Amino acid sequence: MFFSGDPTTRKRVDLGGRSSKERDRQKLLEQTRLERNRRLYLRRQNHAAIKIQVGFIEFEFEFEFNIHCYIAALHVYVMLFAFAQGAMIVLVGKKAMEIEHSKVREQFFATYGRHIQNVNRQCFGPQSAFFRQLFFFFNARNVSDISVLVETCRLMKHFVQESGDVVGLFAGIDYSSKRALVDFRVKKFAFACIQAVHQNRKELKDQLFVTPEESNTPPTLLLEAVVLLIDSRLPWTCKVVSYLLERNVFTLLRELIVTGKESMEIHSSYGRISSLERVLTLIIPHIGQKPCICPNIDPRWSFFSQILTIPFLWHLFPYIKEVFATGRTSQHYIHQMALCVQNHANVLPHEVSMELPGYACLLGNILETAGVALSQPDCSFEMGVDLAAITTFLLKALPPIKSSRESSMVSDDDMTAGDEVMELVINRDLEKQITSAIDSRFLLQLTNVLFSGIHLLRGPHDEGPGDKEVAAVGAACAFLHVAFNTLPLEHIMTVLAYRTELVQLLWHYMKRCHEIRKWPFLPYLSGDAPGWLLPLAVFCPVYKHMLTIVDNEEFYEQEKPLSLKDIRHLIVILREALWHLLWLNPTSHPNVGKSVSSPPANKMLPAEAIQHRVSTVASEVLSQATIDGTRANEILKQAPFLVPFTSRAKIFQLASVRQRHGSHGVFTRSRFRIRRDHILEDAYSQMSTMSEEDLRGAIRVTFVNELGVEEAGIDGGGIFKDFMENITRAAFDVQYGLFKETSDHLLYPNPGSGMIHEQHLQFFHFLGILLAKAMFEGILVDIPFATFFLSKLKRKYELHTIALAYCNEHYEADISELELYFVILNNEYGEQTEEELLPGGKNIRVTNENVITFIHLVSNHRLNFQIRQQSSHFLRGFQQLIQKDWINMFNEHELQLLISGSLDSLDFDDLRQNTNYVGGYHSEHYVIEMFWEVLKSFSLENQKKFLKAAGSASEEALDRLPTSATCMNLLKLPPYRSKEQMSTKLLYAINAEAGFDLS
Repeated sequence: MFFSGDPTTRKRVDLGGRSSKERDRQKLLEQTRLERNRRLYLRRQNHAAIKIQVGFIEFEFEFEFNIHCYIAALHVYVMLFAFAQGAMIVLVGKKAMEIEHSKVREQFFATYGRHIQNVNRQCFGPQSAFFRQLFFFFNARNVSDISVLVETCRLMKHFVQESGDVVGLFAGIDYSSKRALVDFRVKKFAFACIQAVHQNRKELKDQLFVTPEESNTPPTLLLEAVVLLIDSRLPWTCKVVSYLLERNVFTLLRELIVTGKESMEIHSSYGRISSLERVLTLIIPHIGQKPCICPNIDPRWSFFSQILTIPFLWHLFPYIKEVFATGRTSQHYIHQMALCVQNHANVLPHEVSMELPGYACLLGNILETAGVALSQPDCSFEMGVDLAAITTFLLKALPPIKSSRESSMVSDDDMTAGDEVMELVINRDLEKQITSAIDSRFLLQLTNVLFSGIHLLRGPHDEGPGDKEVAAVGAACAFLHVAFNTLPLEHIMTVLAYRTELVQLLWHYMKRCHEIRKWPFLPYLSGDAPGWLLPLAVFCPVYKHMLTIVDNEEFYEQEKPLSLKDIRHLIVILREALWHLLWLNPTSHPNVGKSVSSPPANKMLPAEAIQHRVSTVASEVLSQATIDGTRANEILKQAPFLVPFTSRAKIFQLASVRQRHGSHGVFTRSRFRIRRDHILEDAYSQMSTMSEEDLRGAIRVTFVNELGVEEAGIDGGGIFKDFMENITRAAFDVQYGLFKETSDHLLYPNPGSGMIHEQHLQFFHFLGILLAKAMFEGILVDIPFATFFLSKLKRKYELHTIALAYCNEHYEADISELELYFVILNNEYGEQTEEELLPGGKNIRVTNENVITFIHLVSNHRLNFQIRQQSSHFLRGFQQLIQKDWINMFNEHELQLLISGSLDSLDFDDLRQNTNYVGGYHSEHYVIEMFWEVLKSFSLENQKKFLKAAGSASEEALDRLPTSATCMNLLKLPPYRSKEQMSTKLLYAINAEAGFDLS
């Protein structure tokens, strides 16, 4: 201890005069007394709380106290219990409560009997203690309590059947003076019945869907009691239902349905309604609209989140389906759901299973009733907008659903490296429920509800679309855009194109917005998306679908679906839209409120400056177009028609040159030795062993004639061209059996090729390489392909070449009279087979209603399914040299031009400008002038023969005829003195067929 500075030690003195030992003893006694008093206080407090609970129940029933007094007493009860601190006190209180319950239960049994055999009609009245005692001790897990409640329900049913008066049974002759007491009893009674079934649902699962006509099982009696108590004609109905809703009754009923559904079997009670369905039917119309006074509840515990998410609800409860779909009920719940969607609130319960997600079940159940709801006379515009918003939101969450026809178009053979297949996890029956509901009737009704009252005619001072039209366009387009990406398109497109005015309505909207240069904001898009984006996303696929099936008379004479003037306007809108999306703003979109604008008239640029800018941009496009990731390359991928065909053809050539120079094959040359009378076999054996790198390199050919002697000439490119022309002519000849031709003499793979060539698929792979090599080298070959086969080079599966499409538009009689069925006959080389287009198709008759599906299936079978293996192997060989992206720059007609060149005319002016002269000739020499005049005078057929002879064909060296050094694309022209002589000699030379050994 440190020194404190005080040298003295002071003695402590107790002024009380007691020693320290006595002082400690007194302190201990005082602490003991206080602890004893505290325990006594807590015991009295706990006992007082129990007495309050029992007492206020007795007070309530015996003295008919005012409801406000009950609430005040409840507050006192809660406050007293709040004083209890610590787990031990709570435990003691709970045990004491159980003891008190047991006492009252025994008193109840002593008075009314264990099977309530002593209960009469008066026991239900307001003066009786029957319900006071029952509700005090009732436990939904106690077997004897459940038995008492069931017997009470049985007695109530009996008494009501006798008198027909439910109100009198509970209230006596004066309900108004006993209202608070009677309402409280009825609420407790109804909830106790539902709670009893819910708590024992697993034990009662086989009886939950039983109808009252079939059995008087405990669940039936309990639920039928609820039906009696919440009858809409009773004065307390809304109060009772409100009480149930506040206690999450839909959650309890959901668990009953899910439990009972697992063991439910479809029984023979058709037309009858189960007690569970009757309870739901009476509760769901309580939506807080006059005369109902029920409050709105938390969406998480509402009918739509708890009940409508049950899989195939309407199959379980068909009567509820009628109640929900008609009247104001569906409008109320759909509006509730729409509010949740707008607020991004997740209110759905846990999934029943992985393949039956709640959002998909909700979508299926809504759509199944939507047709009826939309057809109601009082169906409002707001209902249509809400329904579209909900279905859009839920459809977005679904994985894409393919129809059987779409799935059959792409087989395993069609898959190439890098392709990914999304495995659907949605239950097949659920998929069917969703796709079947979005039928022609639903689409027609939805568009009618949304666009009713919106007219196509404009006034003299049109200021653009109004708020209602904007809302209708936004709702319809958002729904359809998601539907296009999720659901099978075959029936959706047909209905939209031919049974609604959607195309005309959307065009009317877009045209006006474009003319006034103002695109309204659509709430279904993100804030920076342009207003034209969503309408175009829906309009374009539907309009394209119409164009694939409209005939010339409808398009030109009737001007359907749009007038030619409107089509020109549409092209302007599409070009502007694509230019903004792909060039001006490829990563983010301009503000929605801004219009697609053009430069102001007073700031026009001089013509020279515009031309310079165009040429600069064109040069940039051509140089960037072959480089992945550039904007020009993106334009070519996504909107190639913005670039002229000639420019795209040059880009294709540049890409081929880049690949050739990027390959080591440019430094090596593969040499082929080809026998003319075995050209196909020799080419197949030598080309099939080459790698992709070697295929991109140069190939030099030496021909061997019929005598086994190599023909003279050095291949500088011309002999290879001759080789390519001859081999393609042989391989694609229909006599060889790999290809067939249409009535227009257009080629497509022979479905029966395997019956002729054992290795036919390897040959198709080889022919794909051969065609790709010709295009890669810029060699034109005379092979006219069918359009549907060219589509497969682009990996498209079109059905547009069937002339019968939509024959029901022109065939006015009953198609079923034609005795057609969903089967197809194949006849290949005398072998006839029959195939079903659908499972059981031989028993499905073609009618006016299903003829479109029949045509699609026939088209798919003929154009895709029959030749899928041949096309797949041809495509694989083709893509060894030419990437899919480069082919996608061209449509089918343009692809044919790349393969065969133009069939209309030849540009000899261009040829003249690109010709070099040697041997004393020059561009103004009289022989040369005469030569070009003679060529122009030839027929188109002879002009083609000349080009063939000069570039890659036979040559004559006799009698001073014009000769061609085909190995160098060189024409050796003698100095003729007259046009007549030159014409005669040229015609003789180009029509001669001779080998290179006469060079």
